[in-house]
Amino acid sequence: MKFATWVHNGCEEAGIFSKDLQSVHSFASLGLSCGSVLDFIISPKEQDMDALRCAEGKNGIPANDIMLEAPIPVPRHDIICLGINYADHARETAAIGVSADKNCSQCVYFSKRTARALGHGGIIENHFDINGRLDYEAELAVIIGKDARRVKKENAWDYVFGLACFNDLSARDLQQKHNQWFFGKSLDTFTAFGPYIATLDEFEIPLKLAVRSRVNGEIRQNATTADMIFTPDFVIEELSAGMTLDAGTIIATGTPAGVGAGFTPHRCMKPGDVCEIDIEGCGVLRNTVG
Repeated sequence: MKFATWVHNGCEEAGIFSKDLQSVHSFASLGLSCGSVLDFIISPKEQDMDALRCAEGKNGIPANDIMLEAPIPVPRHDIICLGINYADHARETAAIGVSADKNCSQCVYFSKRTARALGHGGIIENHFDINGRLDYEAELAVIIGKDARRVKKENAWDYVFGLACFNDLSARDLQQKHNQWFFGKSLDTFTAFGPYIATLDEFEIPLKLAVRSRVNGEIRQNATTADMIFTPDFVIEELSAGMTLDAGTIIATGTPAGVGAGFTPHRCMKPGDVCEIDIEGCGVLRNTVG
């Protein structure tokens, strides 16, 4: 099942896509009390799931009549991000000018401040007044489905609601200048997320999903989630050992090689560029640089 948020006739709505992805059904149209995807994740009801399963096979509002938002437009917390989680990306970080454990012996965590996430079709603010290198990062987002505290790796997937495409947009000049990642990755519109959240039951575990990014149709990143150094179940166990991962928490699991700053010369984005994040089973997240 694929959960989404959109604008229709000037009103923000949330619900699911039909199975053929040609239409959507809002929670309100089905008589459900939850007002958002986040509400549904935090307080799921079996009777609501029954109604959604029934609606999924029917036609709803045509998808062409809506404007997608991020599935969770206002995240419950800042995004938890992993750095250097693909070995090939670890090797290219020297070109980006960031410091990290190149031996990949420990998971690198950082926070991405997000007042409001950017949805499919949204415009990326370039911020070229303070940064000259705007970069993309294709990542798989894992959305926690119920409060996770002291969860063991073998049970970690039981705490996952679903998966989504994520673009960890980055201001490389700021990232290098400040010798940390928070500022350069937290500018307005720098969290792009969607087009929907696909529930975990649509995937086989362990994950082996193709992860690609394209800029103006040209493939820049091309890998698989099987290449991750630290898998989502490991991350959930490690983090939940000391902090509660609330339902609705978004974890961005790192990016493979092929980011713009990894090329010589750099191939970062410019106004008018169209960036696509394409992850198997999660759809395509497309945004244009303003």
